[in-house]
Amino acid sequence: MTAFAMTARTVPPIRPEVDRVLPPFVDAPVTRALPIGVRLWQQGWLRKVLILAILAVAWEALARFKDNDLLLPGFTATLSALAEGLADGELIERVRISLAVLAQGYAIGTLLAFGLTTLAVSTQFGRDLLSTLTAMFNPLPAIALLPLALLWFGLGNGSLIFVLVHAVLWPLALNTFAGFQGVPETLRMAGRNYGLTGLAYVWQILIPAALPAILSGLKIGWAFAWRTLIAAELVFGAASGKGGLGWYIYQNRNELYTDRVFAGLLVVILIGLFVENVVFATLERVTVRRWGVVR
Repeated sequence: MTAFAMTARTVPPIRPEVDRVLPPFVDAPVTRALPIGVRLWQQGWLRKVLILAILAVAWEALARFKDNDLLLPGFTATLSALAEGLADGELIERVRISLAVLAQGYAIGTLLAFGLTTLAVSTQFGRDLLSTLTAMFNPLPAIALLPLALLWFGLGNGSLIFVLVHAVLWPLALNTFAGFQGVPETLRMAGRNYGLTGLAYVWQILIPAALPAILSGLKIGWAFAWRTLIAAELVFGAASGKGGLGWYIYQNRNELYTDRVFAGLLVVILIGLFVENVVFATLERVTVRRWGVVR
């Protein structure tokens, strides 16, 4: 047998290619809609409303079981007092006063925190200064400084702003610095390769990469500032005859209007829920979630 015949036998035959056009599959839908119960349960806002409703029902049931409005008014009685306070405008004015003071203290504390963090990421002295000051003052409760603030600034908004700045400054500075320290080296190298330096490097590389930690610090600082403000208003009351939400709670407690006290506390909770689930949630959605930095 020749070599040509052996090669011809080992070469497999070439089969002709055939294109078969399949008919469209229409016997069943490609996508199937989820049951209405599953679709509703996937809505985060609905789950949170359900949790709040369960808590309200438990509150009302416990109040009816105790049957003592002086110690524990029911949820419906609290809503009635809340509606009364909103209708006569007193509660709205108290909230406005508290939020105005809070905005001033929060803004000053945020600016100081970013300034201190900028110094820390720029120089070794700044890092030593930040670590030393946070170790000294971060464990110190802001409300503990209120007696000194009253001596230095008197009965007025200055004392409240001072303790608010203390409440915001240290947790925000720590979180921001930790976020800057956690920026991957590859991002830093990419920024330097593009020739970014100074403020452009910070704004385009460091801040976007560290924004989850910065937002966490802003939320922690907000929570600390809000509860510090209410506690401070409860301690020294009103300045120049004008008190905020904490003074509203304290004054009604002295007059044994427990339903109004609970109405004031409910407003504190509602403002906290609004800031957390609307303000910060919107900020996260248009920044870090849109960029894919966090899940």
